[in-house]
Amino acid sequence: MAQRKAASDKGDWLAKAAVLSEALPYMQRHSGQTFVIKYGGHAMGEEDLAQKFARDMVLLRQVGVNPVVVHGGGPQIGQMLERLKIKSTFIDGLRVTDRETVDVVEMVLSGSINKQLVSAINAAGGRAVGLSGKDAGLIKAVKLRRTKRDPDSNIERVLDLGLVGEPQAIDPHLLDYLAMSDIIPVIAPIGVGPSGETLNINADTVAGAVAAAVRARRLLLLTNVAGVLDGDGKLVAELTPTKVKRLIKNGTIKGGMIPKVETCMHAIENGVEGAVIIDGRVPHAVLVELFTEAGAGTLIRGN
Repeated sequence: MAQRKAASDKGDWLAKAAVLSEALPYMQRHSGQTFVIKYGGHAMGEEDLAQKFARDMVLLRQVGVNPVVVHGGGPQIGQMLERLKIKSTFIDGLRVTDRETVDVVEMVLSGSINKQLVSAINAAGGRAVGLSGKDAGLIKAVKLRRTKRDPDSNIERVLDLGLVGEPQAIDPHLLDYLAMSDIIPVIAPIGVGPSGETLNINADTVAGAVAAAVRARRLLLLTNVAGVLDGDGKLVAELTPTKVKRLIKNGTIKGGMIPKVETCMHAIENGVEGAVIIDGRVPHAVLVELFTEAGAGTLIRGN
């Protein structure tokens, strides 16, 4: 049994008590609900942040929330490809994935990264199980098609990204079963193609598709930025799809943030109550978002 310590700062422990009191109505509201959390970026690379994330997932399950974790692993894949001297190329930010590369992608995502996260959650007192889209037919996928228009000839050509996929169908049966237990699913973004081939899928895209399939209350995307920023670089606390489209059109939302907000809007269109873009570099950002009035990032919900 842990030894009780004397309070050294009355103000500090009163502040902690106030935080717990503020969290109570949110815990009651979210109990029994499913939240899909995409975990990746900076938080995955720092051991302290990773341990805090694992503890937060255990706490969510302890208070009756059903967390479903989908993780990425782009930097780790890049490091392994470099170690194996396998050259990697990108088209419009997407990794071209041949058969040799997809074997490494699956090894890193479904192997080392997935099991490290599962082990961290278990070490924090939870019960986690690692999955990929191959397990129980969870993620059926098709090859991702991208087109690019030549600015000179105006001819549109199809880009071949190799074994890169996008979800065609999510079978939530296994996740629904796990929701009735105390087990936290941790999903690697690997899908199965029509002929049984392995397909590498963007983790944000998988998280959005899973959130829609399990009728999640919220989709949370952990990123390396505070959320959506306005023209002055200040965080936008809440958006609707209409406002998102306006900000994309005027160039306020640009670059890598565009596919993230599009993933959020797609999830909302398919029944998810809201989607949040959160800074994963902030310790306990998920708890701040779910259990405080102010939240921690940019919330996008229906018009």
